[in-house]
Amino acid sequence: MNVIDLSWWQLALTSSLVLALAACTHIAHLGIGKSLLIAAARTAIQLALVGMVLEALFAVGSLHWVALMGLVMLLLAGREVMARQKYRLRGGWSFGIGTLSMFISAFSVTVLTLVVIIGPSPWYEPQYAIPLLGMLLGNTMTGVALGLDRLTESARRSRDIIENRLMLGETWTQACGDFRREAMRAGLMPIINSMAAAGIVSLPGMMTGQILAGSPPALAVKYQILIMFTVAGGTGFGTFAAVAICSRRLFDRRERLRMDRLSN
Repeated sequence: MNVIDLSWWQLALTSSLVLALAACTHIAHLGIGKSLLIAAARTAIQLALVGMVLEALFAVGSLHWVALMGLVMLLLAGREVMARQKYRLRGGWSFGIGTLSMFISAFSVTVLTLVVIIGPSPWYEPQYAIPLLGMLLGNTMTGVALGLDRLTESARRSRDIIENRLMLGETWTQACGDFRREAMRAGLMPIINSMAAAGIVSLPGMMTGQILAGSPPALAVKYQILIMFTVAGGTGFGTFAAVAICSRRLFDRRERLRMDRLSN
C-alpha cells in the first residue's frame, strides 16, 4: 500500500479551516481568535522543527542523543505542568514535582516497554523510543497538571475544613485525604475516558496514523492497545506521585497547613 505524500500547499489549504474558525470566534466576540491563530502557528512551526530533529536523530541513532531528546521533552513537559496550574507552589516546587513525577512514571514505563515488551535492537531505537516517550509524556503531563491544579485549588477553597480537621486531632494525611483522592481522580479521568471510548466513539491517533501509513489494521490495533495501557500506567503512577508530594509540601513538619507556600 502506497502512502500519499502531502505537499506544503495542501497543508496550507487545511489552514483555511483554522482561519475560518478564528473569523467566527471574532464575529462571536469570544476573544480567543488571536490565541487560536498563535496556537496554530506554533503547531506548524514546532512540528516542522521536530520533524527535522527526528530525521537527524534517526540517522544517528545514538543513546546519548536519544537521552538528550528525552531530557528536553521532560523539561518542557514540566514547564507546561507548572503553567497550567492556577495556584502553584512557590520556589519552583511545581516545576520540580511535575518533572520528577513524570520522570518516575513516564521514563520508567517507557524503558520497561522497550526492554521487556517490544524489544527493539538496540533497545533505545529512536523509531520506537521517541514516539513512545512522547505519547507517555503528553498524557502523563495532562494527568499530573489536572491533579495538581485540583489539589491546590481544593486546598485554597477548603482551607477552613482542613484546619478544623487538624484541630480535631487528625493527621495531615487524614485532613486532606478527600482532596487528595479527588485530585487523583481528576488526573486519571481523561485516560479512563479515552480507553472507554477507544474503538467505539473514536479511533485513537496512533492507530489511525499507522493505518494511513499502510500498516495492517490488526497490527495497528495491537500497537494502540499497547500504547493505551502504557499511557494509563504512566499517567496513573505520575499523578499519584505528584499529588502525594505536593500534598506533603502543603504542610510543614508540625503538620500545619501552609497556604503561604502557594502563589496567589
